[in-house]
Amino acid sequence: MPLAVKSLILIVFCLLAFCLLAVWGWGQYRARAQEAQAEAAFPPEGQFVEVAGHRVHSVVMGNGPDLVLIHGASGNTRDMTFDLAPRLAQRYRVIVLDRPGLGYTARINRTGATLIEQAALLQEAAAVLGAERPIVLGHSYGGSVALAWAVTRPDHIAALVNVAGAAKPWDTGLSTYYRVLSHPVLGPLIIPLLTAFVHDDRVEQAVQEIFTPQAPPEGYLDHIGAGLTLRRPSLRANALQRANLLAEIEALHGRYGEIAVPVEIVHGSVDTTVGVSIHSKPLAAQIEGARLTVLEGIGHMPHHSAPEAVIAAIDRAAHRAGLHPAD
Repeated sequence: MPLAVKSLILIVFCLLAFCLLAVWGWGQYRARAQEAQAEAAFPPEGQFVEVAGHRVHSVVMGNGPDLVLIHGASGNTRDMTFDLAPRLAQRYRVIVLDRPGLGYTARINRTGATLIEQAALLQEAAAVLGAERPIVLGHSYGGSVALAWAVTRPDHIAALVNVAGAAKPWDTGLSTYYRVLSHPVLGPLIIPLLTAFVHDDRVEQAVQEIFTPQAPPEGYLDHIGAGLTLRRPSLRANALQRANLLAEIEALHGRYGEIAVPVEIVHGSVDTTVGVSIHSKPLAAQIEGARLTVLEGIGHMPHHSAPEAVIAAIDRAAHRAGLHPAD
């Protein structure tokens, strides 16, 4: 190959590398600006507690038996504080916690906090807040964390309420989105560009799809803070947790029969995100005394689409545990 051609190829390669680096650098700059804007618009709602030097964001409201609420994938405390937590605060002392890497709770590690690690952190945070044996409610991925809490921290839970929670192994593969964002090389390269250039409207569209066949309640999309989900650490933490979820459930689900506290399970009949027949029906059969409520025509967000049914399940769990909500 002539020297001139080699030189031209080298120049083109260097220009291409420079352009890619410039785009990535510009993306990092825009990502920082977008994150600052999101955090200014949606600051922490509550207080921070320290667990072994790790900061956990919590929102505490109301009086009565202690009740911990754990949000699902990509979420934060705002999913619960929009409507459910204020309703419950009339008769319970409600503690809403951000899971590690999401909302305003810092990441535990850079490999994806496991269900058991998350359960341990949130249980200890609740204890710092004075809730030694709370009722624990988890939604979706948060339901998986709540199950891990019940299995591995049995002396620190009074009752379990699982709302559309992932509980049992499934046979569908991980989506391309999560495969890319959890990849050790592609994830750190792509995530800053998503933070920089994806508009909040895309997150809000995804939220609307999760509610199907219902629609988000009025004001919900304005409350949840979509920009918080698009921050670089949150995208990465969520992707790693989601990528690891199936293997963790495969390792944990055989122990659900050990759960001895009252268990209430609420699931929508047309949930296409976490199928009731795959998850909640076998879960209810595995745990002695577990009560399953299937909500006809309801999708993946029963705590918003059918909040009265979820509150009724919490009340049943409280009474079965010998707890009495405030009047």
